[in-house]
This record gives sequence, structure tokens and C-alpha cells, in this order.
Amino acid sequence: MRFLGNILWFLFGGLLGGLSWIFAGCIWCITIVGIPVGMQCFKFATLAFWPFGKDVVYGKGVFSFLINLIWIVFFGWEMALGNLIVGLLWCITIVGIPFGRQFFKLARLSLMPFGASVVG
Repeated sequence: MRFLGNILWFLFGGLLGGLSWIFAGCIWCITIVGIPVGMQCFKFATLAFWPFGKDVVYGKGVFSFLINLIWIVFFGWEMALGNLIVGLLWCITIVGIPFGRQFFKLARLSLMPFGASVVG
């Protein structure tokens, strides 16, 4: 089921979503200051290509918390809100609930990506 979900996800937006995150990560990595943000974009890309069967593990730390606060103010809340809205739209139908849950996973990661790692 995970394989089928990933194939459908990839065909109906995962390819475009993942490539856009890779492009954004490359742009961010041009400057030394932007490398941490670029690395988070690459983390989003791996999850955007194949989200089914992957989990996000959140670490703890003061540094991660402070960087996440800056991220939320400048980038995170817009991305999280967009993923949340799309996830809610997918959850309207029973067939769309698995896809909605993946958007909720992306919403949480896009809200606080620092200190998180994608496993699976």
C-alpha cells in the first residue's frame, strides 16, 4: 500500500513539489549563511518525493528551538498553513484521507524543521 501511495503521490504532484524544494535548496546554498536553510529545503524534498512510509523524528535542543522561531516568523507559518489547508481539503473524502495525513506531516515539518530528521 505504501508503494502505491508513493506512486500516486509522485505522479500527482510529488515530482513537482520535490523538484521545487531541491531548486530552493540550491538557491539557499549559494551563500554560506543560507546553507542551514538550504539543508532544510533538501529535507523537505526527500519527504515531498515519497512521503508514505517515512516518519519525522523531532529532536530537542535550545539552538533548534531558537532557529525554529526565526524560521516560523519568516518562512514556516505560510508553508505550514498551505499544507494544512490542502490536507484538510484532501480529508473531505475517505479516499483522500491518507494523502491529507501526508500533508499534515509536511505541515508540521514545514513549521519547525530544525532539529527534525526524516527516517524510514
